[in-house]
Amino acid sequence: MNQMVQSWRHVFKLDPDRSIDDETLEAICSSGTDAIMVGGSSGVTYKNTESLLTRIRKFQIPCVLEISTLEAIVPGFDFFLIPMVLNSSDPQWLIGNQAQAAEMYGDMIPWDMLVPEGYIVLNPDSTVARRTEAKTSLSDSEAAAYAQIADRIFHLPIVYVEYSGTFGDLELVTAVRHRLEHSRLFYGGGIVDGDTARLAASACDTIVVGNIIYSDLDKALETVAAINK
Repeated sequence: MNQMVQSWRHVFKLDPDRSIDDETLEAICSSGTDAIMVGGSSGVTYKNTESLLTRIRKFQIPCVLEISTLEAIVPGFDFFLIPMVLNSSDPQWLIGNQAQAAEMYGDMIPWDMLVPEGYIVLNPDSTVARRTEAKTSLSDSEAAAYAQIADRIFHLPIVYVEYSGTFGDLELVTAVRHRLEHSRLFYGGGIVDGDTARLAASACDTIVVGNIIYSDLDKALETVAAINK
């Protein structure tokens, strides 16, 4: 599964707590994106996650669940992304929630289907930053240091720089990328058209496109075309 992740350049992220009609979903799943990631910062339940997965499974595309709450873990995904917020001031978001899950379900966890990802959350106004109490005012070198620890000590297959709703500082993203030896660098935040997709892709390995899907489908599809070119 890590080999699959290593080939991704473009990923669409769908939020189970947001409505999406069948026509839009078909366009997204048939767009040429490399994968669909399912996840959200709030309002994610077993019911809405299962419903979205059932609809996505009508299409031949890799589909992964980014786990944000234990109550919304639904079987049937290709694998499961386990986020660790590296710059959280609360250790619960680095290892506490994961340890709780292992304590409760350790014997039932399909360990070979889990892919950990180290988040660096950088938009202070985002839901995820507030929820995880992330230290968002990082310099380029500080963010790169977090990433290097994730890469060289934790051996995480993914480092994810998340600006969540706003276009980020690509100099910082580039600084992070230069410090990585093995981890794949994901970037998310403010990708709203082909131009922003190309810019973001120039500084990372994989772009994640989410919010624009729900406001302008044509612009969302532009991001795939930009990467495929």
